[in-house]
Amino acid sequence: MATPAARAWERVLSHVEAELLGGRLAPGQRLPGERALAVELNVGRSSVREAMRVLEALGLLRAQTGSGPDAGAVILARPTGGMSALMRLQVAGQGFPVADVVRTRLVLEGSAVAELAARPGAVDLTETDELLDAMDAPDLDPETFLALDAQLHLGLAQAAGNEVVAAMMSGLRDSIETYTREAVPRLESWSGTAQRLRAEHRALVQAVRDGAAELARTRVTEHIKGYYADSGLRL
Repeated sequence: MATPAARAWERVLSHVEAELLGGRLAPGQRLPGERALAVELNVGRSSVREAMRVLEALGLLRAQTGSGPDAGAVILARPTGGMSALMRLQVAGQGFPVADVVRTRLVLEGSAVAELAARPGAVDLTETDELLDAMDAPDLDPETFLALDAQLHLGLAQAAGNEVVAAMMSGLRDSIETYTREAVPRLESWSGTAQRLRAEHRALVQAVRDGAAELARTRVTEHIKGYYADSGLRL
């Protein structure tokens, strides 16, 4: 069970995340000082300091000490990169249900592949092709295959160009890899499943190349749901 102190510094993290994602904070701007944040969020100053240490380690800000116009932390990054790491931290800390992660993937990835298909030929899918070829190797163990699988899905989300969607997918990557890997023992046949996944990946990418947005959305939805169902679970 989380302690009150842990919940307090997580409240500060959530506040900063909301400000960044809402566009109310941007690189170069300063957070309010430690005392002001503590009062605003009704937390102890030690909780603010802990949150600032985490945010600085994630590359989102540079902490400042002292008082006056130079007091307060300076925002360094928009909600990409460092924010992805923050979201990974939050996912790990919260222990979100697998079904919720899967439903989130359906929304994010359906949107991403539809956006990609809306501008066929305008996006470089070279890395995607390399990943597809890498997954064709017959001697891949499930863990390696699924790591490549996760990178493929993340790469498509990043290629779509929506930085928030890409950051959210990056933040969910560890959770995605974990549940797909843990499902392997429940599959009737890993080799059969891997063969099907390869075919579905290529069919999805072909729909994107053909500019078939709704077909791409349908294929990624069926692909994600299918693996989940094969493991004996239902949404």
